[in-house]
Amino acid sequence: MFVTDIRKDFYDVVVNQRVALLVSSDIDALCACKILQALFHCDQVQYTLVPVTGWQDLGTAFLEHKEQYQYFVLINCGVNVDLLETLQPEEDSIFFICDTHRPVDVVNVYNDTQIKLLIKQDDDLGVPSYDDIFRDDEDEDEDADGGDSGNESDGGSEPSEKRRRFDEGALERRIERQRAKREWEARRREILFDYEQYEYHGTSAAMVMFELAWVMTKDTKDMLWWSIIGLTDQWVHDKITHMKYVTDIATLQRHVSRHNHRNEDEENSLSIDCMRISFEFDLRLALYQHWSLYESICNSCYTSCSFKLWSMNGQKKLQEFLADMGLPLKQVRQKFNSMDMSIKENLREVIEESANKFGMKDIRVQTFGVHFGFKNRFLASDVVHAAASLLENVEKDESATDNFIKALDCLSRSNIERLHLGIDLAKKKLKAIQQTVASCICTNLILSQGPFLYCHLLEGTPDVKLFSKPLALTLLCKYLLKAFVCSTRNKRCRVLPLIMAAPMDVEKGTVIVLGIPPESETSDKKNFFGRAFEKAAESTSSRTLHDHFDTSIIELKMEDRGKFLDALITLLS
Repeated sequence: MFVTDIRKDFYDVVVNQRVALLVSSDIDALCACKILQALFHCDQVQYTLVPVTGWQDLGTAFLEHKEQYQYFVLINCGVNVDLLETLQPEEDSIFFICDTHRPVDVVNVYNDTQIKLLIKQDDDLGVPSYDDIFRDDEDEDEDADGGDSGNESDGGSEPSEKRRRFDEGALERRIERQRAKREWEARRREILFDYEQYEYHGTSAAMVMFELAWVMTKDTKDMLWWSIIGLTDQWVHDKITHMKYVTDIATLQRHVSRHNHRNEDEENSLSIDCMRISFEFDLRLALYQHWSLYESICNSCYTSCSFKLWSMNGQKKLQEFLADMGLPLKQVRQKFNSMDMSIKENLREVIEESANKFGMKDIRVQTFGVHFGFKNRFLASDVVHAAASLLENVEKDESATDNFIKALDCLSRSNIERLHLGIDLAKKKLKAIQQTVASCICTNLILSQGPFLYCHLLEGTPDVKLFSKPLALTLLCKYLLKAFVCSTRNKRCRVLPLIMAAPMDVEKGTVIVLGIPPESETSDKKNFFGRAFEKAAESTSSRTLHDHFDTSIIELKMEDRGKFLDALITLLS
């Protein structure tokens, strides 16, 4: 059921209990977790933090902790399946779920005892009404049968003519009931299909947790910064529409103004370790303040696709763009920190002016920046890229849990060194994505399969190990589709979704498969591949693993790829 008063029905319930905190591996979940941890520290709530990467992990974590814990808080996992069916818990286990995945499973919505959903009601959820999905058939049947058999037993003394007439009436009523039931079931299937066919995302979990802190008047600047990063993660990884992003940014901007206003009269606004959050209308250039401007333009999805940098013409266009800005190449190619102050002062305006001439009207975007003391300045997107790179670091063979802890650590302002490490990893990742996109487009690896585009990264491609991870593959997929749409002349291909496959585990012979919706500015970001993958796997008995919390990401046996794709083509045609 939906929790209406998050303070009374959630926080006041767990504040005197031991809690198991099960957190999914994405940046928004990490931020929500940080906010909740800070609140738990305030009130000395005992909790155990368990990172979970998929459904199997979640099942294992629950089995390990169900004896000691009665209360479970699930962040960004568990809402889009029937949780009680999946975990089979005891009747006294209570689950609080704060999850951005949609649609919410109907059984979770209508379970009043064990499932408590910490989800914003104003998200357009469209949950079907109770009577359309559940009905108490058993009682009706028993009443009907009981009534008929009772009459028959008395009927020894009644004339048989009358009894026959009565039987016919009962029979007709039963046939009528069965027909009504069949119609109801057909309609139920239709309603559920319409409700469940698309996967999309709702309000960021970090924002929901920040709202809890705000209601309890325990919100701090750190918590506000984490909720900003949670929202920015949804934007960077293309989970929400531009309209939703702008609306949520406006909500957070009000909180930022409130906090800044509160601190104006305090001494600490000038102390060396103070934290200042500011609303920015900044450039869509990834990590440009920690890189050279040239590298950032080359490796940012927006500029790289606008210029088509994988072609000779694109490179020429880039040189023209730099010349138009009137910036010396020496300045553009050195680290941003080392650029002349005179250039940096009005850099955004200069870039925006030239970008408009080159058809890049949306080079600036609403976001937030933070200053830690006087020296360190970060944009929200910098932190998202850094944390995601630490979370999916493949350079050292460390466990998923170790990477999770490091990514969680880099969000604290006491761990600036770790954040810089993450930024260095993020630069490598963005370069790898840019090179992979260029090689895929130049070697025509993207094939039109009819109802969708398909690209398969081969074993032995540089950086292929990086793309066995969901967040990195999502970024690559989004970037590749945008690049393809910019470079293709085929108008029909421009409105197609993309399915991407990359090697996952060579020894087991598995690939990771991801589907994303078509690229367009007005896209509603609703993804139908989750359902389609399930149906295609079922109809061909392909060996797949649907373990990811996003249903549009699956693992597939290499040998079954052909028949799986054929089934998808048939299904979506």
